[in-house]
Amino acid sequence: MFAVALLGSYGLTGWLLRHSFIRTVIDRPTVRSSHSLPTPRGGGLSIVAVTTCGVLVLAAAGLVPLRLAGPLVVGGLGVAAVGFCDDIRSVSVGVRMFTHVGAASLAVYWLGGTRLADHGLELGLAGVILRVLAIAWMLNLFNFMDGIDGLAASEGAFILLGGAALALVGGSATMGPAVIGGAACLGFLKWNWPRASIFMGDVGSGYLGYTIAVIALHSAQTSGVNLYAWAMLAALFLVDATLTLLRRLMLGRPIFQAHRTHAYQWVSRRWRSHVRVTKAAICINLAILFPSAFACVKFPGAAPWICISVLVLLGALGLALGSGQPE
Repeated sequence: MFAVALLGSYGLTGWLLRHSFIRTVIDRPTVRSSHSLPTPRGGGLSIVAVTTCGVLVLAAAGLVPLRLAGPLVVGGLGVAAVGFCDDIRSVSVGVRMFTHVGAASLAVYWLGGTRLADHGLELGLAGVILRVLAIAWMLNLFNFMDGIDGLAASEGAFILLGGAALALVGGSATMGPAVIGGAACLGFLKWNWPRASIFMGDVGSGYLGYTIAVIALHSAQTSGVNLYAWAMLAALFLVDATLTLLRRLMLGRPIFQAHRTHAYQWVSRRWRSHVRVTKAAICINLAILFPSAFACVKFPGAAPWICISVLVLLGALGLALGSGQPE
């Protein structure tokens, strides 16, 4: 399953790169870009195609429940479709947000449940709204953080494969889709590694964020892999994107305007290297965040404190590196 998804994504990305239509969908550098050469985008289509096909196969075999497969396929394709349209020709913020909130609402309806994970606190309508907002934010923050070569693909692979590894502890139906999605990210990463031959584009980044959020919510409902563990796996992106957004709001900066003020973008300019930043992120993930996520699963009573401690540490690091600092 892993090998098929990895090779499928690798081969499909190579085909997309050679295809004349994709080669016309070019991301041309501007003053707000982190790249310097015109590069094809939309390569995330391979991640979408491979993951969707994998989920359908697993669902047909009875290895993934419909309540998980449904939102992954239907909502995921909706998010990917509006993302691909935005890659080709800019789509209005209203259309994007309507689609994102609609896909998130579909996922929450299909997954069901309004309790606060691991505490049994019934939140009712507030729980539904919080879940919708969390999914919508996750898919948008992946879009925001897809700004340098290799970062979003390696992060997606880490979160999904890390979640799959943790699922082995508690046993969960989320493991199959997570393995397929993570392998698809690795197959794409070969083409996106600095210097990238092709970019993921909104079609891939939004889909990836949505898929991770849906799998995480289902996992928290059905296994011992709680939301604290998923927050640890995704902490690098969560902290940088959230701090940057809050800081720009406080400074009165337009939040939907393209910019280069995330911490990872500041560091990539200081180091004059995408690959060093991506490698540094991978090291933080493996050395700090995966052990923290594992601890959240093994010691659920301490999970809130583990989560808060790590998020505060990363928050301090993000502010020191410039998250949201004006150019």
